[in-house]
Amino acid sequence: MKTSSLALAALLLATFPVIAGEKTATLAVENMTCAACPYIVKQSLAGVPGVIRAEVSLESKTAAVTFDDTETDLTLITAATAAAGFPSHPTEGLANE
Repeated sequence: MKTSSLALAALLLATFPVIAGEKTATLAVENMTCAACPYIVKQSLAGVPGVIRAEVSLESKTAAVTFDDTETDLTLITAATAAAGFPSHPTEGLANE
């Protein structure tokens, strides 16, 4: 009986979609004026628990951030860049990875 209960539980869990997971957001980043700025922004983003990857562009003054939404959110992510002297805000909606 226990084996069939475990099998049923596994089947039910496999049929439900995962609610949380990786999200990607593009941020417009203010105050980036020199070649060192993207490094500072990237390091501030990397310090946020749950951030998986960050790519920062001086040319477009943006940061593409992939994060685990069970560990962090855009409020914490943008607060980290602001604390480093680079206020930011999302430029587009989130995309599921």
